[in-house]
Amino acid sequence: MKSKKKQTPSWSDVKTALARLDQQGLLGLISDMYHLSKDNKDFLHARFSIGDDALAPYKKIIKECLYPDILNEPVRIIRAKRAISDYSKAIPDAKGEAELLTCFVECGNRFTLDYGDIDEAFYDSLVEIYGQAIKKVLTLPDNEQGNFRKRLKKIMLSSNGIGWGYHDGLCDEYYEAFEDEE
Repeated sequence: MKSKKKQTPSWSDVKTALARLDQQGLLGLISDMYHLSKDNKDFLHARFSIGDDALAPYKKIIKECLYPDILNEPVRIIRAKRAISDYSKAIPDAKGEAELLTCFVECGNRFTLDYGDIDEAFYDSLVEIYGQAIKKVLTLPDNEQGNFRKRLKKIMLSSNGIGWGYHDGLCDEYYEAFEDEE
């Protein structure tokens, strides 16, 4: 006798169940999800542009992850990246994404300037996100790029003397994107 394989529930199954709910049922479900976690609250606030600063909770996570209390917390690159991804899923906002990406590199750069050499993986992540920040900034209208370009240049210039190819990587990314500044 063949045993039947158990199927893992999928989005399709959830969608079918949701289709059976009326408006009150959907509101109840969303309310439960909202109260279940801070991440869900932040997502809904960003999605519906509720509050004064939809970026604030995501920036807070990035700052806590990339400039932690070194006595009690490790640097958490993956969690900081997830904060950017979570915001991007909540709302299509290139300027907000550029802000979070730039904030990510500013925090990591400041951490290494204040506490010294980290490791290659740390710097590789910063260079990767720096490149993403530049690409996102270049999608913005020209009149919205100036402040980001200044911040990105400041990061690059302040990294002089940091090892692991970090400074060189930032310079390569910056001058490739903004050739007019060489």
